[in-house]
Amino acid sequence: MPVREIRTEEIEQAVKKLFIEANYRLPCATEKKIEQALQTEISAPCKMALTAIRDNLSAAEELNIPICQDTGMAVLFAEIGRDVHFDGPFEEAVNRGVRAAYLEGYMRCSVVKDPMNRVNTNDNTPAVIHTTITEGNTVTLTAAPKGFGSENMSRIRMFNPTAERQEIIRFVAETVKTAASNPCPPVIVGVGIGGTFEKAALLSKKALTRDLDIKNKDPFYAQLEEDMLTAVNQTGIGAQGFGGCVTALGVNIETFATHIAGLPVAVNMGCHVTRHSTIII
Repeated sequence: MPVREIRTEEIEQAVKKLFIEANYRLPCATEKKIEQALQTEISAPCKMALTAIRDNLSAAEELNIPICQDTGMAVLFAEIGRDVHFDGPFEEAVNRGVRAAYLEGYMRCSVVKDPMNRVNTNDNTPAVIHTTITEGNTVTLTAAPKGFGSENMSRIRMFNPTAERQEIIRFVAETVKTAASNPCPPVIVGVGIGGTFEKAALLSKKALTRDLDIKNKDPFYAQLEEDMLTAVNQTGIGAQGFGGCVTALGVNIETFATHIAGLPVAVNMGCHVTRHSTIII
């Protein structure tokens, strides 16, 4: 396949568009899950909360404003074909796009330059960029702005490799139960199983970028997703913590090979506005 040159200006504009789109509109599959939750929820306070969530989405669309005041830290997944050549630094282009998105899109800038000194960068950069080299000469970019009300409630555990299926389900459910109302339920739960400590965490974040109407391709893990969702909804937390039967809209699992001596499991919590937007260049 011939090498294809992609201008970094095109990357910058694509990133800008993606982060504005992701913050202004929920994925269709998530909106449908919220509507379904309204039909199945039996708790009156939770129904009120779900109605308010739905009304907020409608208002955001009508007024063309972000769907949540926490427009998140900019996380970008980039799948770059090995036959692609950029005419300049890729990471710099991404950060220019993020800067333009948050300033021109009138979105809250929540990033501090140093985790201890806490001085705001005032443009929501730098982005967290996860890059994968793939075949071909295209670039797939997925913007996943992440609010920290949910991010703060995420957990990881290094299980003994003899851990049983039910132990892992219980860990996921306990993570959601411990989080309670903090991540603005109904939540979306990303679960990463396998790899190493950091790989499991990355898998769990990546899991949140899969639309809720797409299940795991492996029937074993597709069933595990369903069983985890059932366990989470049995916690009784409900929408905004008001006590109901719909605590989560979905559970997505991503997996990777791991060492014979370990079984890492990470849970990345996502709120009801778990956002993502993708483009292929």
